[in-house]
Amino acid sequence: MSDSATRCEWAGDDPLMQHYHDEEWGVPTHGDRDLFELLILEGAQAGLSWRTVLHRREGYRAAFDRFDIATVAAYADADRDRLRGDAGIIRNRAKIDAAIAGARATLVVQAEHGSLDAYLWSFVGGEPRRNAFEALAHLPAQTDESRAMSKALKRYGYSFVGPTICYAFMQSAGLVNDHVTSCFRYGQV
Repeated sequence: MSDSATRCEWAGDDPLMQHYHDEEWGVPTHGDRDLFELLILEGAQAGLSWRTVLHRREGYRAAFDRFDIATVAAYADADRDRLRGDAGIIRNRAKIDAAIAGARATLVVQAEHGSLDAYLWSFVGGEPRRNAFEALAHLPAQTDESRAMSKALKRYGYSFVGPTICYAFMQSAGLVNDHVTSCFRYGQV
């Protein structure tokens, strides 16, 4: 898509943000590894901008074994130390611990629900919610579904999954279509 395309304004003029907006954000995402990655990255965003996290995504993929859930769940203290020294990621101790705990929680979710995919998509009845917001200012920071998801994930032992983070996850993973109606992607996803 050209740089002059009408996009959601948050994509700005950063080429990586524009590519993410144009190709990934809001596209219904399935597959436990991909959903786990988005959960961890959205949690890493807490207190930061998405741009900061997106520019470190490849570093995260390398540092966290491409987000292989079982591998991350088996991380030990030496892995935590390695991650805290990795300049390719956000080296916040609590966020690193949350990623490892999230992998362990995901194994439990998979055992109880068949897949992380099925569990997360159950919060929207298995189908993307198509909103029709005309401006970025109209988008909610959280919804009843994101509050329910947050509460449920916390019960499994996830952290950095507050209702606002869960809603950002729902937007990125395409559980909701929050492209503004004037955006060229609105009708495509």
